[in-house]
Amino acid sequence: MDRTDKQQLSLVKGTRQRYNEWIFRDVPSDITIEVNGGAFSLHKFPLVSRSGRIRRIVAENRDDDISRVVLNNLPGGAECFELAAKFCYGINFEITSTNVAQLCCVSDYLEMTEDFSKDNLGSRAEEYLESVVCKNLEMCVEVLQQCESLLPLADELKVVIRCIDAIASKACAEQIASSFSRLEYSSSGRLHMSRQAKCDSDWWIEDLSVLRIDMYQRVITAMKCRGVRPESIGASLVNYAQKELTKKSSLWNPSSQTKIDSDSSMHEKLVVETIVSLLPVEKLAVPITFLFGLLRSAVMLDCTIASRLDLERRIGSQLDVATLDDILVPSFKHAGDTLFDVDTVHRILVNFFQQDDSEEDPEDASFFESDSPRSPSQTALVKVSKLVDNYLAEIAPDANLKLSKFLVIAETLPAHARTVHDALYRAIDIYLKAHQGLSDVDKKKLCRLIDFQKLSQEAGAHAAQNERLPLQSIVQVLYFEQLRLRNSLSCSFGEDDPKPIHQSWRISSGALSAAMSPRDNYASLRRENRELKLELARLRMRLNDLEREHACMKRDMAKSGSRKFMSSFSKKIGKLSLFGHSSSRGSTSPSKNSHRTDSKVIERTCASTE
Repeated sequence: MDRTDKQQLSLVKGTRQRYNEWIFRDVPSDITIEVNGGAFSLHKFPLVSRSGRIRRIVAENRDDDISRVVLNNLPGGAECFELAAKFCYGINFEITSTNVAQLCCVSDYLEMTEDFSKDNLGSRAEEYLESVVCKNLEMCVEVLQQCESLLPLADELKVVIRCIDAIASKACAEQIASSFSRLEYSSSGRLHMSRQAKCDSDWWIEDLSVLRIDMYQRVITAMKCRGVRPESIGASLVNYAQKELTKKSSLWNPSSQTKIDSDSSMHEKLVVETIVSLLPVEKLAVPITFLFGLLRSAVMLDCTIASRLDLERRIGSQLDVATLDDILVPSFKHAGDTLFDVDTVHRILVNFFQQDDSEEDPEDASFFESDSPRSPSQTALVKVSKLVDNYLAEIAPDANLKLSKFLVIAETLPAHARTVHDALYRAIDIYLKAHQGLSDVDKKKLCRLIDFQKLSQEAGAHAAQNERLPLQSIVQVLYFEQLRLRNSLSCSFGEDDPKPIHQSWRISSGALSAAMSPRDNYASLRRENRELKLELARLRMRLNDLEREHACMKRDMAKSGSRKFMSSFSKKIGKLSLFGHSSSRGSTSPSKNSHRTDSKVIERTCASTE
């Protein structure tokens, strides 16, 4: 209480010092006006001649000869009343953009209108507001700043709305003028607008950043209605957010242990939610890095679900331009959870594929009949697939990352999105290394994601020796590596040599299928599936042949130890090959003929031993 009393005393002393400089000293005062702790010893006549409120108070207390009047909740406080009192005494002072809002409000409160005196304070302030302030954008911003402490009276007097409309109109007019100045003729004689890195008419962006969030929201909304360019709106939002949200370093640095004040958190939460509501609907109006920054802030400050979902939808619509650092959204949940917010990234991916389907141009249906290798949407799909695989590799070492969450991210991409599976294999290998307690069933679920046909030669060689993979996956890798070897050998055959169908099957068809349309890709996959089944059937037949030959060899060794027989048998068995090619040098016979020859050899060998 002592400190408060001292502050009030100093305020009273300062007020007395100021008004003693201009008050009449030769005439004793007959009324004292108290305003917010400040006391003004004045005279009734100058006040009642200008102020309808003071005239009514004095008239109502004429019998008591009132000498003290208390004006509670006077707009602008003692300083503003001092200006009004000066006006009543006929003392000149300058009306500026820093006091015009207070003068409009105090003149309304004291009823200093034309009804009580000509050219009263109210009309003077209104004239300055209309003829000077509303013609200048910077002055309008200054007036709005002053109005922040004068609400709701400033709104009722339409001071706020007039300044907001003036700012929006001024910004729009300057952008139109700037657009005309950027018009030029191209070399072909056509009129077009030259591109500039930064528009000179957007100088107001910095000025608006000083406004309070509620005033700023109203100004931006008015600008959008007036037709200000979305890029300019986006640039203003970015500038405002950087100034308001970076005041607390812990907001943009989640690792900081600094405790954020609750009032500051509420303010920052309001800023984030308001900026999200003001974001332009056009794509790329704001950088995607800024959207991710807002999303991190929204998660950390526990903003409304609607705000977070709106951000996720906007990010999903332009995910193909994001980087790995962007999508690494930290998790701000309880201890024991994953390091990164995997659920948020999954929803972003779902939004990406949903918008890709909904915004597809109907004219693109002709793509199925065209020879074009890929469309812009396919290019975005390939970029996102690489981004997702790198993200999986980044989150895979997390010991708290459940298999279900890893799978749901990996399975979000369609099968034709990945042209090469090296990055996916790397992410799965990292996960297997960090989670060595996985069961064989879980390991098979993981490896089922990999298309071993789409592994590069280096990745295939690594997978063939990877003990962390299930045995079934290693067998598939070896099989496709053998097919790759056969295809490379088939390239050395002459063009006139007949080749069986399975030899012409290219191991790289999986990568090429990503460049096809889904319809052609499906037909190609069915054809390759049939060829694979035929190849597996041939392998089973040759395995049976080898088993029979092995049984014959055991019987022959038991009956006779003839050196001639063993020599003859070794030459015959050398002609057999598990993968359909004879190992003898210079042999170019197809696998089908080789199979027939090998079958005849086995039959003759078995017949001779019997």
